[in-house]
Amino acid sequence: MSVTRVAFLTAGGLAPCLSTALGNLIKRYTAVNPEIELVAYLDGYQGLLRGESIKISNEVRERADLLTRFGGSPIGNSRVKLTNVADCVARGLVEEGQNPLQVAAEQLSHDQVDVLHTIGGDDTNTTAADLAAFLHENDYELTVVGLPKTIDNDVFPIKQTLGAMTAAEQGALFARNIVAEHGANPRALIIHEVMGRNCGWLTAATARMYRQWLSEQEWVPDILLDRERWDVHAVYVPEMELNIAEEAQRLRGLMDRIGNVTIFLSEGAGVEQIVAELESTGQEVPRDAFGHVKLDKINPGSWFGEQFSGMIDADKTQIWKSGYFSRAAPSNAADIELIGRCADVAVDCALRGESGVIGEDFERGDELRAIEFPRIKGGRPFDIDEPWFEELLADIGQPKGAKLETGH
Repeated sequence: MSVTRVAFLTAGGLAPCLSTALGNLIKRYTAVNPEIELVAYLDGYQGLLRGESIKISNEVRERADLLTRFGGSPIGNSRVKLTNVADCVARGLVEEGQNPLQVAAEQLSHDQVDVLHTIGGDDTNTTAADLAAFLHENDYELTVVGLPKTIDNDVFPIKQTLGAMTAAEQGALFARNIVAEHGANPRALIIHEVMGRNCGWLTAATARMYRQWLSEQEWVPDILLDRERWDVHAVYVPEMELNIAEEAQRLRGLMDRIGNVTIFLSEGAGVEQIVAELESTGQEVPRDAFGHVKLDKINPGSWFGEQFSGMIDADKTQIWKSGYFSRAAPSNAADIELIGRCADVAVDCALRGESGVIGEDFERGDELRAIEFPRIKGGRPFDIDEPWFEELLADIGQPKGAKLETGH
């Protein structure tokens, strides 16, 4: 396959991999064939629909390593679903009567793009698959190679999504400061809300990394520098059945004995219950273009705070959200290594004309490969039977609870 022009876009929410992934792709293309022209659409699919792009200059090619030092996305993100026509019209991205897929396809054809690299989560990459299928049906062959960005680590069948390890590390760093708030008031309830709509992996991994930091510290109980007061006392994830009354009784005992309680909460835990409660009172639950409940609007952390505060007799309840802090960080060493390997394979696949999403395919022996688009699905649940998670719960004295049935 002859490739003369390659385009990039980043989409969806931020993750600590976007800038690094873009830098690695630019480096790889420059090393393999510096004659290939590189362009980037600004602000994800929004920029594609509007024809807003920039050319990757020679100076950027030469200094692409710098992108690894930064979080965020240097080319911008947006949440746009090309098959949600009404939303695209309402936002002024296409005109009434236009098909966003056709508008995007015509733009790619006009720009003479041979390869499109999408760096995003399952929504971003399945949207890319819709676009590639539309182009194929209309006799325009485009190779689409995605990189799996999501801090939730919840994409089938990918072993580890890009940015998730960094996000867990950053969430643990965030927790070091907010947990110190337990000394600001007597009987303090601290809820650390972690991102994770359908999957509790990030919450569990954040708690694990935070407790690893605790194990490395020295403690002086005589002046109340007591590890138990700094510890995590509960970890709630969407995959686990939660009996609030029983948990409140356990946490009330802790509050009476040590004077504070800290909960690590996945933002997706209890969402069905919260939504049902809101809708039963006639309140409209806001949703995004993909039909997902806007979690920042229903505030799961605040809901749990209201449930527990009175039941454990907390004098003060604080809700802290680490999501934006974590997702905007630069990649850590573990992610840099994984992103580098994925970017190299992505370019090699693109030059062969092989479309798919690059990742370690856990259904095929963790092989790093271009995974077929129809096999890419979001919402992969965290396995609460993981030995390290069971050990974590046992350490903090939390009953595991029943495993909820989740699927994809």
